[in-house]
Amino acid sequence: MRFLVGLSRFVAIVLLLVALGVVALYWMWGRNLPSVTDLDVLEVSGQTRVYDRQNALIGTLTPSLSSSGGTNRNLLKLGQISPWLQKAVVTSEDRRFYEHHGVDYIGIARGLLKGLLQNDLEGGSSITQQVVKNTLLSDLQSARTAERKFKEAVLAYQLDRNYDKDRILNAYLNIIYWGDGGRDDIVGAGTAARAYFGKDAADLNLAESVYLATIIPAPNRRYKQFAAFRPLMKDLLDRMVEDGRVTGAEADAAWKTPIYPAGWRIGWNADGTLRSAVLENIYRLQENMNALEAAQGTGRFAYQYYLQAVEKELVPIIGRKALYGGGKIVTGMSLSAQQSAERASLDARLPDGATLGIALVSPQGGEVLALVGQKLTSGRPSDWDNATQARRQVGSSIKPLLYTLALETGWKQSDTVLDSPLPNTSYQPQNYDGRWTGRYVTMRYSLDHSLNLPTVRIAQELGIQNFEAKLRQLGLTPPPEAGLSLSIGTLEASPLQMAAAYATFANGGLYYAPTLVRSVEDARGVSLYTRPAPTPKRVWDAQTAWLGLDMIRGVVNDLTSYQGGLATRAQIEGRQVGGKTGTTNEIKDLWFAGVTPTVAGAVWVGKQEGGALPYWAYSGEIPTPIWQQTVNGALAGQPAQTFVEPGGIAYRVVRQVEMAFLTAQADDEPTARDGTGNSGNSFFRRNRPTAQPEAAQPEAAQPDTVQPDTVQPQTAQPETVQPASQPGTPPESAGPEPAPDFTPAPDVQDIPAVPDATNGGQAAPPEPLPDAPPADAFNIPAEPEPLPELAPSDPNNPPVNEIAPVN
Repeated sequence: MRFLVGLSRFVAIVLLLVALGVVALYWMWGRNLPSVTDLDVLEVSGQTRVYDRQNALIGTLTPSLSSSGGTNRNLLKLGQISPWLQKAVVTSEDRRFYEHHGVDYIGIARGLLKGLLQNDLEGGSSITQQVVKNTLLSDLQSARTAERKFKEAVLAYQLDRNYDKDRILNAYLNIIYWGDGGRDDIVGAGTAARAYFGKDAADLNLAESVYLATIIPAPNRRYKQFAAFRPLMKDLLDRMVEDGRVTGAEADAAWKTPIYPAGWRIGWNADGTLRSAVLENIYRLQENMNALEAAQGTGRFAYQYYLQAVEKELVPIIGRKALYGGGKIVTGMSLSAQQSAERASLDARLPDGATLGIALVSPQGGEVLALVGQKLTSGRPSDWDNATQARRQVGSSIKPLLYTLALETGWKQSDTVLDSPLPNTSYQPQNYDGRWTGRYVTMRYSLDHSLNLPTVRIAQELGIQNFEAKLRQLGLTPPPEAGLSLSIGTLEASPLQMAAAYATFANGGLYYAPTLVRSVEDARGVSLYTRPAPTPKRVWDAQTAWLGLDMIRGVVNDLTSYQGGLATRAQIEGRQVGGKTGTTNEIKDLWFAGVTPTVAGAVWVGKQEGGALPYWAYSGEIPTPIWQQTVNGALAGQPAQTFVEPGGIAYRVVRQVEMAFLTAQADDEPTARDGTGNSGNSFFRRNRPTAQPEAAQPEAAQPDTVQPDTVQPQTAQPETVQPASQPGTPPESAGPEPAPDFTPAPDVQDIPAVPDATNGGQAAPPEPLPDAPPADAFNIPAEPEPLPELAPSDPNNPPVNEIAPVN
């Protein structure tokens, strides 16, 4: 009796602990789960109309289901899918699908037992769980298994309670990954039937259906080894007979039915055995999909990336059922800008294997004007959107943000920075050609030529913490522990993020988070969503933003291509343009980001899977002309506008280059800086390092070092420089090297405060693109937010990566 009482107490305690464990797991992982009603997209009309900013119809949203294998926009109702395929998939993937309630505990136990006894582990996930995992929890593919499995079980149970089995099976057949067709993934029964057998899913016979069901676990491998996996078809047919889904006669007939998957030449015997099987054309899968797309017309892919981004913005706000239930969506798209971006992508001449991303935003309000996520061709583009989803190292396109931070802290464009390797540190970045002048060059010269060594010294003196904080204000996420390499471009960002950051140069220092949608109405005209008035964040004061703008306009205009100008191909006749190129190590990423008074944009070029581009690929020659064509087309037919210059700006000519200054600083002597905080008020600082440390010889490229922009050989430059010293060349004596003879600077000239010497007259306010919200409609901060982190000034608490002062 005591034993029974003790046992009952033990069981009660175990059950209590299990219950508490379940409650704890639900508290950790069960809250804020996605809604299972997302599967309602299989039943809605797909007639939601989308309009641009001028109320022109640009397309309709097609219901889709996204899975880990891709996005399927060719959704089929269950009646459009062969019953043979439905039965084969259920028997192959989840034999107790119609008996369990979302999670097949018996199937899991059977799979584990078979694995222990026969060393043949079966999968334990039900069809319902796979639907949950590949749609509702697709963002948790890399999450901890325990968390994902718990959420799968909870959502599978909810799904089973809310939908009948046919609805769940219908969803599963639309999201199954059936292999890599080449350019496109094969996702869903409709695409699989067309790719493998060149027919509609409704027309598949039993033999073809069994073949497609048997390759689901590993489609790419099993497709290429037809003979090796042919016995699995016999096994599946036998199980279908056991389950009562087909008769023995039907199974025998299916075994003897010849099938010919795309690309295979197969010889059959009368008894269903193979005589021969040769894979002749692995590309036939993609060819079959291309034929389907050609029949449907390529016009349905117009504006695809913008429409995809609209979906992603609205799903968390109104849900899939409302999104695809019919109605009207008004966006901030500029149709002319979108068409120009797509034409530029079609026309782009890229290195083999490269693709691109293009994003344009309006500086007045942050609305997204255009998005293109891939190099477009005549066929169906990939669903992956490089304009919004990709995160690539930005290279030297980050430099204007650092230089503007320096201007914000009181530096001037005419201040000089030492172009020399860093002493006493293992981090040894290089200028592009591995050469350095050993002299002080102006900030303007350094940015025009995209020099790395002065840039790193600027970051050293400003403090990396301050730069990281500024980047966060601009909507960017600095990588952890980047150190000084952040200043030359180890930041990863998307073209849309870079476009929004650069827009602050064109609008007086205001950052707007990019948005796409203005309003949504349902089919009855009832408002579902109206975008709140954009709330800007001031990241630069107006004068600082103007000084930064003047510098990036110099990058585009100071030098001719013959002189080695990096961004001359960004120039647009009759338009004011500023911008900066960017190139990363091994030429993996090419960038151009730039602004006009009414458009800010960025273009990225690189390989989708990563990897080096050819040695001849230049950021000034590939993404820059794409940006120029895109923006030029976006502005076509609009009157030329000018940037709005704030008060308190003056101009001076320094070293034959016209530069903008704060009026209070215009006549101050330039300050020479070396990155240590020790500065002098001499245009050319005379004291040079007595000796370069051994580490000054540039080492092999560090993993996080970003390559500066490629420059063409130049014969004339705004500043006269002596022949560059080779890194690591020791001085001939232990004493200081004699200072070189410098050409005296020309007399400083007073220049009238005009925004552009080529236009003359006082600048007029820029006209926004059609229907852009007026600037005075927003609550605009008067001053930039203070940086949350300050570089330490305590001499006993030096900045991160501080370098020792030079002699």
